[in-house]
Amino acid sequence: MQTTNRHVPQSLRSDTTLIPDVPSSNTVIFRGDGEPKTPSMMLQRLAEFDQKFTLKEDAYSLGGTVEQLEKKCAEMLGKEAAVFMPTGTLANHLAIRKLCGIKPRAIVQEQSHLYNDSGDCVTRLSNINLIPLAKGCPYFTLETLKTAVEQAESGRVINPVGAVMVESPVRRQSGKIMPFDEMEAVTNYCQDKQIGSHLDGARLYMMSGATGIPPADYTALFDTVYVSLYKYFGAPFGAILAGTAEFMDGLYHDRRMFGGGLASANFAAALALQGIDGFEERFNRAMTRARALFDKIDTLESINIERFEHGSNIFPLKLASDVDSTRFVKTLGEHSVSVSPPDSDHAGRIMLTVNPTILRQDIQDLFYTFERAIKDSQR
Repeated sequence: MQTTNRHVPQSLRSDTTLIPDVPSSNTVIFRGDGEPKTPSMMLQRLAEFDQKFTLKEDAYSLGGTVEQLEKKCAEMLGKEAAVFMPTGTLANHLAIRKLCGIKPRAIVQEQSHLYNDSGDCVTRLSNINLIPLAKGCPYFTLETLKTAVEQAESGRVINPVGAVMVESPVRRQSGKIMPFDEMEAVTNYCQDKQIGSHLDGARLYMMSGATGIPPADYTALFDTVYVSLYKYFGAPFGAILAGTAEFMDGLYHDRRMFGGGLASANFAAALALQGIDGFEERFNRAMTRARALFDKIDTLESINIERFEHGSNIFPLKLASDVDSTRFVKTLGEHSVSVSPPDSDHAGRIMLTVNPTILRQDIQDLFYTFERAIKDSQR
């Protein structure tokens, strides 16, 4: 069956950096959270890893290079242990499933991926009801959470909350994040109430790069955390779920029960290990360069780059009505800067997603390219 993305919001369509063709090695690509991937690139990098470190076989995602990745991720996330998962959906599901235990409710953001894009998997497969908070907003407050928990505990039939999940950044909200102090208040409350807390940190490193708060400081607030391996670490698929050694012990049985015990997962693990090396430093430099570039671009007429309150690495570029946005995008492409097509829902708006490809060109050259594109596109 052929599927299309015509019903997916434009801001969500750049979720992956797997693209069919990369024009050149110096192209800056304002789409996706990591550097672009192609099959040939991944094969080359896999061969390089094997030559340098030797791929070690796994037994249905147990041992070998997969185990090396799990230990590395647990260390960098400040957790005792980690388990490889084939998808983020399964990582989030199994975290909530185990945190809840016999308690039948879990609280999530109404805008979260798990609530919107996972086919009610937690409810249908694990008999846990998801309670969505903060409709249309990137995060809920402590007071909102308290109200929901009290309602669950005070009804004629008690339905206690077993887990609270926070997704941050929130892709459905253009990468906006929950402020650290709000996270801290929420997780402290969960600890006091003996409610498990889980961080959907698929894009944890984008949040850290935006706020300057180390990833491990975020993960320390939560019992468990999920981080994507393919969105920016270079793997073709995969996720990491991390927490205490006690929580992770035997979780691979649940992974296999849900069909997630993949054979030969060492290929994805090796590419992730390769991509993790130095990524945090590269991404932080990318954000610093982007801020400086955007400040310079804002000095030009007919163009403005906005900054979201509590934003991460996504920035709306807005063009004045005298600029032909289609021509603007084409001119940028002719000078090795690739951006998404203009937003069909908002005239003159283009969403820029910052990633390490911005390090391929210096700020002044990029500024001249945007300046040229404006001049060439004015009506």
